[in-house]
Amino acid sequence: MSLKEKHSESSSNNKGDQPTVATGAEAGVSRAGNQVNEYSQVSLKSEGEKVLLILPTSGKTEQQTDWSVLWQDLKYRLQGSEHAWQAGTAVHLLAKDRLLDGRQLQTIAETLKEVKLQLKWVCTSRRQTAVAAATAGYSVQQEKMLPAINLEVEQSQQQQLAEPLYLQTTVRSGSEVRHPGTIIIQGDCNPGGIIIAAGDILVWGSLRGIAHAGAMGNREAKIMALRMEPTQLRIADLIARAPESPPSQLMPEVAYITPEGIRIAQTINFAKNNSFLKKFGPW
Repeated sequence: MSLKEKHSESSSNNKGDQPTVATGAEAGVSRAGNQVNEYSQVSLKSEGEKVLLILPTSGKTEQQTDWSVLWQDLKYRLQGSEHAWQAGTAVHLLAKDRLLDGRQLQTIAETLKEVKLQLKWVCTSRRQTAVAAATAGYSVQQEKMLPAINLEVEQSQQQQLAEPLYLQTTVRSGSEVRHPGTIIIQGDCNPGGIIIAAGDILVWGSLRGIAHAGAMGNREAKIMALRMEPTQLRIADLIARAPESPPSQLMPEVAYITPEGIRIAQTINFAKNNSFLKKFGPW
C-alpha cells in the first residue's frame, strides 16, 4: 500500500468516505497528538558535522503531491530547532526520487537559512533534480533507484552504468558532482571543483579541478576536456597529476589508462591510433 493510500485510509476512518490530504496546519496539529502524517513526513538527522534532510519518496502518486504540504512540514520540523545545530552547519538533502526544480530548491535553502543552516549537498535519483541542483551551484550526487522487482537480478546487471548526466553549468570551487554513469559538462570545472563518474567524464570547457572517471573500477573509462589543466586525474584506482609544464599549444585532450599508467594525448585521431587498447584488457 502506498503512502498516499495509507493516508487516505486513515482520513476516511476519521471523516467518513471522504479522504483528504492534510494541510500544513493540520499536519502540525496531528503531530501534537503523536500522530505522524506519513504522506508528508520530513526527517532531520544529525550525522557528524552535517545535518541530513530526508524527504519522503514520491511513490506512485507524485502528480498528486502537494509541494506546499512538504514545505510546511519542513518549516514545522525546523520550529524550535534554531539552537539544535551550530550556525552555518552544512545540510545534505536526500531527495530520493522526488522531483524538485530550481525554485523549490531555493525555497528549501531559504527555509534552512532562517535557522542558520546552509544547504550544501543534494543527493537524488532524478536527473531533473540533479541538473537543477548543479545549476544552482550545489554539490550533487545522483544515484540509481532500482525497482523492487529487480532486487534479485545479478550483481553485474545492478552495476550497469546509468544514462549520461548532461549539465550546462560551471563546477565551482567547493562543489562536487557524482553520477553512476558518464558526466558531460558544458562549461568549466574550476580549481577546487570535483567530478566523479562511474563512466567517462567530458568537459566542454576547461578542466582545472579534480576528475575521477571509472570510479567503480572501470579502467576503460576516459577523461576528455577542451583544455586539460587538472589538479588531479583519477581513472579507476590510478591517480595522476597534470604535467608541471603546460602544453605549448592548447588542444582538446583525453586521459586514459595504458600499461604504464594514465596518459594524456590529443584527441585528434585518438580512436584510430588507440584502437589496440581493448585487447590488453584490465591491468
